[in-house]
Amino acid sequence: MKKGFVVLLTIILVLALAFTGCASQKPAEPAAGDTSWDDIKAKGYMTVGLDDSFPPMGFRDEKGDIVGFDIDLAKRAAELMGIEVKFQPVVWSGIIMELNNKNIDLVWNGMTITAERQEAINFSKPYLANRQIIVVQKDADITTKADLAGKKIAVQAGSSAVDAVKSDEATYNSLEGMVEFPDNTAALLDLAAGRVSAVVVDEIVGRYYIAKKPDLYKVLEENFGDEQFGIGIRKSDEAFRAELQKAIDTMITDGSAKEISEKWFGADIVLK
Repeated sequence: MKKGFVVLLTIILVLALAFTGCASQKPAEPAAGDTSWDDIKAKGYMTVGLDDSFPPMGFRDEKGDIVGFDIDLAKRAAELMGIEVKFQPVVWSGIIMELNNKNIDLVWNGMTITAERQEAINFSKPYLANRQIIVVQKDADITTKADLAGKKIAVQAGSSAVDAVKSDEATYNSLEGMVEFPDNTAALLDLAAGRVSAVVVDEIVGRYYIAKKPDLYKVLEENFGDEQFGIGIRKSDEAFRAELQKAIDTMITDGSAKEISEKWFGADIVLK
């Protein structure tokens, strides 16, 4: 009788534990497959989001066509991937939201890789090195960051220049103010008009403008730090990112990236 009771008790306990375990565990969610590259192939094109007033990376020529260094790279990459490419101008300050909302497939437009952006999106390998330079009027009595104390400076809204300046607390706190413009063209126009004392901008872009108006602007020796450009892609789109990276790597090995770089910069400045 005692032995039978023990057996019965054991059975009851086992059943109780089994039911408790089932109640406490939620059914496992099936892992979603990454169809990002298949989706791109199915529609036949990738949509590149960009600021179309960001020369020489991406801008409109006198005919109104979108041209530039990144434009040529994206076209060549699409060719290697066997798809088409479309370019979608987007307000830069909202471009990550546009990407994550799937209004565009990637951001290819001299986008600086930052820790903050890496929390929201993924990047390709870096393909260009860059710095945040300080541009002032040619005859300005400004030679260092210390000379910016009590003055207004300009940056593009949503650009890495904003974070670069703010990270230099001593300089940032000494400013009268930092004005954010929708694009660098507007910021440099305000500098030319004397409404701001300096513009902090990507070196590649700033040098392009200065080359066109060497009698108007100059660049200070000091800057707000080194950076690298990458192509922004949604975190969920690993398959697409891998395929795109293959195309970029091929462009470097077959010399087409070098050819495009020499067209826009007169030298091969693409990172290997």
